[in-house]
Amino acid sequence: MITNPEVNDLSEELSPEIQILTFVLGEEEYGVNIVEVKEIIEYAPMTKIPSAPVYLRGVMNLRGSVVPVIDLATKFGFPESKVTKRTCIVIAEVDHEGKKELMGLIVDRVNQVMDILPDDIEPPPAFGTSIQSNFIRGLAKRDKTFIIILAVDKILSLEEMKIGFSAFTAAK
Repeated sequence: MITNPEVNDLSEELSPEIQILTFVLGEEEYGVNIVEVKEIIEYAPMTKIPSAPVYLRGVMNLRGSVVPVIDLATKFGFPESKVTKRTCIVIAEVDHEGKKELMGLIVDRVNQVMDILPDDIEPPPAFGTSIQSNFIRGLAKRDKTFIIILAVDKILSLEEMKIGFSAFTAAK
């Protein structure tokens, strides 16, 4: 039985199946709930932000909205993502303190949208992962492996998003 409230929240969102967008960072497969994904766009250069954390690659203008873009690999403590022809930016909408915000996530490549049953989701482990456990919503069983389901709203704090917005508006 799933006891982690983050996993329970996820499994109740789209019962009986949950749709997950899966993508790759390095050699690991990750996923996010499809309801958090607004679109997937081709990687494009962005405005760099002076003195920003290394994982905050910059900001982009997406149809008039300022969108902070983070390198998930760097945020998780892995080497910086190398941009290839398959590199994408997943645009996610997150709820921070009751306010909807857009955030771009650089991923090495997008795989697929898959349906997962709530019973196939395990709570995040208390050990054995280099990613902060609060970033992980759960682990989805897939054959003999797992897909790490991320809690997008926990990856970038509202304060970090404000850094991106402040730098972008100051540059105008």
